[in-house]
Amino acid sequence: MQFEDEIPMKEYVKIVSDMVTFSAILAIALFFWIFSIAASAFFGTLQPVSPWRWFFSILTPLSLTSRAKKSGSLDRGGALGGLLVGFILMMANKSFFTSMLVFFITSYELTRWTKAEQRNEEVVEHNAGTQKMGWVQVLLNGGVPMELALLYIVEAGPRETALDFETQYSATWLCLSLLGAFACRTGDAWASRLGPVLSKAPPKLITSWREVPTGTNGGVTPEGLVASFAGGTAVGGAYFITQVLFVTGLQSQTPQWPVVVYGGMAGLMGSMLDSFLGAELQYSGYDESAGKVVNYESRTTKRICGKPVLDNNAVNLFSSIIVALLFPDIAWGLWPRD
Repeated sequence: MQFEDEIPMKEYVKIVSDMVTFSAILAIALFFWIFSIAASAFFGTLQPVSPWRWFFSILTPLSLTSRAKKSGSLDRGGALGGLLVGFILMMANKSFFTSMLVFFITSYELTRWTKAEQRNEEVVEHNAGTQKMGWVQVLLNGGVPMELALLYIVEAGPRETALDFETQYSATWLCLSLLGAFACRTGDAWASRLGPVLSKAPPKLITSWREVPTGTNGGVTPEGLVASFAGGTAVGGAYFITQVLFVTGLQSQTPQWPVVVYGGMAGLMGSMLDSFLGAELQYSGYDESAGKVVNYESRTTKRICGKPVLDNNAVNLFSSIIVALLFPDIAWGLWPRD
């Protein structure tokens, strides 16, 4: 009887806490709105931000990171880091936020699925990732896009804009740079999760095209490369759909659909760049005592490829930066003009 009485009390506490959180977010949003109005009146060139934009920029990341923490995909530090990254991306441009969602959600769900499917211990070890993400992993994957989003706010203000190199070169460059970074990370995540499961043949080292054991840094498969293109396309598709939903007068602008193809290209090339850096600058060896591929040197380890220069986090970061810097210029040369 006592247990039955505790359930309504827990539900009551949850309802009250949700109401308090909702009211606090609304108060914070109104405060920032008043602050932005005062700042715009003082500086003159700044435009006040809608209170609803403040509100949803806080509420949406907060609700999603709370769920991610409860599901076990983020620890407390990761949730705080995700809240910061999500707030800045949502405030800057909703398309930025949906691009981030595709990366984090699909990467996590694919990791869970492949964990259930894989039976090879080496593959499971190489693609481990269902453990909670901390703030370091969140910022390594979202730090570059967050910085680009801040530059976008300075350049264009917090709003959704059409991609147009002719009239908004700087804003378009920043948008595609951010999209390229997320497409790179998503393409690599899809390749590393799906490639070992879908491929029937051993991977081949991207630098020499010789067969290597599963789990070797720099090993690629045709299935993995297709998956990387699909992952980048998913990010580009999410960006495009958000543009269609929230950008007014899009029909009179330059074509926006190439962003989907651009995302696929960034995902494929980013995954290949990640594999190249891994093959050259990450150590891979076969530990005969453990019977698996490892990333450390020891007396029982036989070298396969690479040098112990970078770890996996550094490779991911460098590949994201390179794609973010190079791919907007590639898009500028290929983007259709009216």
